[in-house]
Amino acid sequence: MAQKALGRLVNFTPAADGKWISLQDAGGVLFECYLAGAVGDTYTLQEAKDSSGTGAQNLAVITEYYTNTGDGSDAWVRRTQAAAATVVTAAAATQNAMAVEVQGTSLDDGYRYVKLTSTGAGLVFANTRDLTTQRAPELLPAMGV
Repeated sequence: MAQKALGRLVNFTPAADGKWISLQDAGGVLFECYLAGAVGDTYTLQEAKDSSGTGAQNLAVITEYYTNTGDGSDAWVRRTQAAAATVVTAAAATQNAMAVEVQGTSLDDGYRYVKLTSTGAGLVFANTRDLTTQRAPELLPAMGV
């Protein structure tokens, strides 16, 4: 029987808004965000040295992100911007959902944690990927420690 993705390819935190996510044993993280109602939102990316937020600072590496309605009825639209620590989604249904990836190599030396925070009521999910140590899901470490 083939091993499933959780623990082999990814780890997942469904309530990641404003939570520190460790990239110590991962190649990067895909943040998936959603805010219904076509109201738009601002998401801010930060890095820190530990799960307590030591040395927290904005991480201005976002140059592309993707948006769609989030209900599966449309394809992702690639959007680009000058390197920034924020993504601002428009007040349009076609931007209810937003996805952005952060590579582990983008963090400053000594930094191992990232967080994406919604300034509105947006939901933020974190999927760490390219796990360096593959484990059964029940043996995965908590992502925020």
